Amino acid sequence: MGRGKVELKRIENKINRQVTFAKRRNGLLKKAYELSVLCDAEVALIIFSSRGKLFEFCSSSSILKTLERYQRCTSSSSQSSMQAKDVQDETYQDYLKLKSRVEILQQNHRNLLGQDLEQLSVQELDQLENQLEVSLKQVRSTKTQIMLDHLSDLQAKEQMLQEANRAMNRKLDEEIPLRLNWDSDEPKMISYYHQNAAAAASEGFFQPLQCNPTFQIGNSPLRTDHLTGPPPQQNLIGFFPGWMI
Repeated sequence: MGRGKVELKRIENKINRQVTFAKRRNGLLKKAYELSVLCDAEVALIIFSSRGKLFEFCSSSSILKTLERYQRCTSSSSQSSMQAKDVQDETYQDYLKLKSRVEILQQNHRNLLGQDLEQLSVQELDQLENQLEVSLKQVRSTKTQIMLDHLSDLQAKEQMLQEANRAMNRKLDEEIPLRLNWDSDEPKMISYYHQNAAAAASEGFFQPLQCNPTFQIGNSPLRTDHLTGPPPQQNLIGFFPGWMI
């Protein structure tokens, strides 16, 4: 049978309490020793019984060295926590300062827009008026300078366009006489072409060639109606006509 679940509460029976303490103490000391050997850890264990008796275990040569090391670690952690707290406090103070500055700037902005002026004194209103006049002068001077710069750019573009227009006019003036000469010479060239064609037709430049359409191969000689001459000679060698000898 397995062991039942032990309820974690104070044992009222004194004898049972002492027996349980001895067993659990020995088991705890054994576990601390095994942990130090198996894991190469520095372990220090301090136990006080209900009667005030001390039981301790230390894996190092002295438990005091372990306690000093523990104090150094706890002090460094406490210092780091204190430093973190100081940094947090400084950050919060910076936040409060920035918040107050933003509120002041927002109030000044509303005053420049003509809002929330009832809370200002006469002196503060005079300062606000002077500030607005200075700002208005700066705005007007900046606007005037921008307009002058824009006007100078437009004038430069106008000069460039005028130069381009004059160049195009000069080019057109050079090309128009050539076109007029070509237009005036074109009818002359056409009339010259027609005159030459008529002269060639009247002189019989293109006339058909006269030829004999009758052509016969054999013993009989070549006969024509338009040409006259002596009869062809008889080929003594064969039956070829005379014109082929």
